[in-house]
Amino acid sequence: MLTSIAQAAYVVAAVLFVLSLAGLARQETARRGNVLGMVGMGLALGATVILAADTSERPVLVTMLLVALVLAIGASVGTWRARTVEMTQMPELIAILHSFVGLAAVLVGFNSYLTSEPSIVHDVEVFLGVLIGAVTFTGSIVAYLKLAAKIRSAPLVLPARNVLNLVAIMVSLGLGVWFVLGGGIVPLLVMTAIALALGWHLVAAIGGGDMPVVVSMLNSYSGWAAAAAGLMLANDLLIITGALVGSSGAILSYIMCRAMNRSFVSVILGGFGTEGGTVTAGDQQGEHRETFAADVAEQLAAARSVVIVPGYGMAVAKAQYPVAELVARLRGLGVEVRFGVHPVAGRLPGHMNVLLAEAKVPYDIVLEMDEINDDLPETDIVLVIGANDVVNPAALDDPTSPIAGMPVLEVWHARQVVVFKRSMATGYAGVQNPLFFRENTAMLFGDAKEQTEAILAALRAHAELA
Repeated sequence: MLTSIAQAAYVVAAVLFVLSLAGLARQETARRGNVLGMVGMGLALGATVILAADTSERPVLVTMLLVALVLAIGASVGTWRARTVEMTQMPELIAILHSFVGLAAVLVGFNSYLTSEPSIVHDVEVFLGVLIGAVTFTGSIVAYLKLAAKIRSAPLVLPARNVLNLVAIMVSLGLGVWFVLGGGIVPLLVMTAIALALGWHLVAAIGGGDMPVVVSMLNSYSGWAAAAAGLMLANDLLIITGALVGSSGAILSYIMCRAMNRSFVSVILGGFGTEGGTVTAGDQQGEHRETFAADVAEQLAAARSVVIVPGYGMAVAKAQYPVAELVARLRGLGVEVRFGVHPVAGRLPGHMNVLLAEAKVPYDIVLEMDEINDDLPETDIVLVIGANDVVNPAALDDPTSPIAGMPVLEVWHARQVVVFKRSMATGYAGVQNPLFFRENTAMLFGDAKEQTEAILAALRAHAELA
């Protein structure tokens, strides 16, 4: 009876997960999608507790206490991190959570092998689960370290790196045949070590400018790792959930690769966006022109159309709220204001959209890169707030640049560009930006939040004088 109830709850949870993904596809329904996903996960956890109590050989009370202890530990840590994490730290938090999924798949694989009766199908499930889990584990750790700036974001370019990756995969496949044919635990252990090194190398070889796509790809890997764990545990819901996460992550990565003019295969092979590129960090390409908040306010008051390009610097400064207030004031003055968001702005897909939604910026004025680029030549002023690589003309003009070929927001076509930046330092990809030295570009140095608030104050003073 309890098993039937649990299985029914699994079906409902699976439906809720599908509806959750559908809701997350649009900003207007994203909050509802999150709620549906949380309800589905609550049902899934409850059903799992019921199944564990009903099928365990231990006394029901002992099983319930053990499961409750594990849930309490996980819920406490999760609640603590959710309440304390800054929005700017969300990318690295997501990366490290992916590593937990990978590690779980590895541990489940070894446990399943040691405690289950051997069979060819089960051994294949174990081998693939451990392989995918190990790659996900170390790859996600490297992504976390890069996103958290604990190691250099520049790509690690080893000699013949693609050959090394191919050899690792071929050796792993050979070990898989040995393992399935009764080779014991030795080939599984050797493959695990190789997979851990492969996951580390795949992500280490990818530069910082391409990390948002890597995060979405690791999301896909974690989903397939979870699905493999579900096969080993014969848990239908885990298989469904893992497949949903794996396929949606892969589709998102493919969409982002197309938007960035990159090869999807290169993401998987770990050489993404680095071929032939040379980093030109710190090389000045001319004289820049500095401006000040009062001058920018005067230009904005006289403008008819304004485009705002947000970047990771806006997130770091927590400037989304004064930016939203600036937008409301300008629209009140009759100025057309829109946002131009690059698909990889920030450090994970949708990072800027989440920040703007958090500040209650109207959805209809937040446009994608392809929607806004054609309008930039007719724009009076573009405010680039904490963005760098996504507005870099070197991506189009310099074939030797690490970001060569990546579509960017062509803000330099506007009549005037104001770049909010703390200094003349390069962006996350470590590439100098020629935009900063163009005749129609002015640099507004300082904290983005403070400078936006200063512009607001100047606009209020201007309105009072008028």
